Amino acid sequence: MQKFPMTAPGLARLEDELRQLRSVERPAIIRQIAEARAHGDLSENAEYHAARERQSFIEGRIAELEEIVGAAEVIDPAALSGEHIKFGATVRLLDEESEREASYQIVGLHEADIKSGRLSVTSPLAKALIGKRVGDSVSVPAPGGDRSYEILEIRFV
Repeated sequence: MQKFPMTAPGLARLEDELRQLRSVERPAIIRQIAEARAHGDLSENAEYHAARERQSFIEGRIAELEEIVGAAEVIDPAALSGEHIKFGATVRLLDEESEREASYQIVGLHEADIKSGRLSVTSPLAKALIGKRVGDSVSVPAPGGDRSYEILEIRFV
């Protein structure tokens, strides 16, 4: 079985979503299907078909989350240290072209959310950063051309 590296907060978010789907969403969609069935002819019942489609999505997501949660390998970034970037590190970068700073935590594939500053360990930027240290520059291929970043800080929290 493939293991998925993940931080504890990332695992907690996925477990919360799974709990929500099982205890709230699934029972609600079952009630909607029962209501739609009560309206009669199912072949022309749009409510019924929409509810069945939603049920299919929910059941698929539950199965996906059960697999991910079951195979999660929790790594505590606070227990890590060192001068090199690795999984769990929070990295402050300077875009050498725009002079803008950004901060990202390198996390597992299933907990990544770039808007929240959580960068997937499988992303091109994270792959370029792994193994580097403060002061290093990395070049990352991007659709508009290569982007260069200087590493300003590495933290393990």
